[in-house]
Amino acid sequence: MTTTTLAPVPVETGIAPRVRRVGALAAMELRLLWRNRTALTVAVGFPPLMVLSMMRLFDSDDGARLSGAILVALLGFAIVFVPYYNLTTTAVARREDLMLKKLVTGETSQGEVLVGMAVPALVILVAQTLVTLGVVSASFEPPAFVNPALAVLTVLLATVVFALLACASSGVTRSVESAQLTTMPLMLAAVGLSGLLFPLSVLPPAVERVAALTPLAPVVELLHLSVTGIDADGAAVTLAESFSAGLVPLAVLLAWVGIGLFAARRWMRWDTRR
Repeated sequence: MTTTTLAPVPVETGIAPRVRRVGALAAMELRLLWRNRTALTVAVGFPPLMVLSMMRLFDSDDGARLSGAILVALLGFAIVFVPYYNLTTTAVARREDLMLKKLVTGETSQGEVLVGMAVPALVILVAQTLVTLGVVSASFEPPAFVNPALAVLTVLLATVVFALLACASSGVTRSVESAQLTTMPLMLAAVGLSGLLFPLSVLPPAVERVAALTPLAPVVELLHLSVTGIDADGAAVTLAESFSAGLVPLAVLLAWVGIGLFAARRWMRWDTRR
């Protein structure tokens, strides 16, 4: 009696098949996020609530500067809560449901899975930005947006950094419930040393230098440069000056991309911890 050996199903390569697979994964993640009202509330509701709670800190007679500062604060908190905290819980939930293992043993690569999971975070960031921009523009006046290209690049790089850090954090997180504890140290350090709550210049010089190297600090500085046209010293900058003033924080942010890649490869788990 002869046996028939089934040939493995060939994996489609090239840009178009990869885009289709990532798009399918992203659409699935968006549907799952919509059904998970707790995760959706945290992702959509917490950043605006944090900004509202610190409204008294925004004090400016310049409408454009005020609206820009509010938009920067919203983006800062959203980057921590959505690409980091929310994606950590998502990665843990998919891992413990064996979904990650099933995906990567098929034709989908690990990179495609990570991008697919991160796309909803970027969608939420864009939606929150547009809504906040509309509100502050109507309430005060539109932000200066001295360098829109730098603002877009900053948001994209920040999403990549905190998505990679989320993947790394998921590897040391045993359950969705414990994600509140495992993500707390980085969230507190990132926000507290970012310049969102107070200017880093009020810190001792040595602490200020260390704070400037934390993952959210260069994001906040770059957003202030590009959105409000204000540098770290509080001086107004032009388009050309925003590029030169942004070189150092941009280098720090790019370094965090490398750190995030290393951390994600080192600690992320694709199979259940049970």
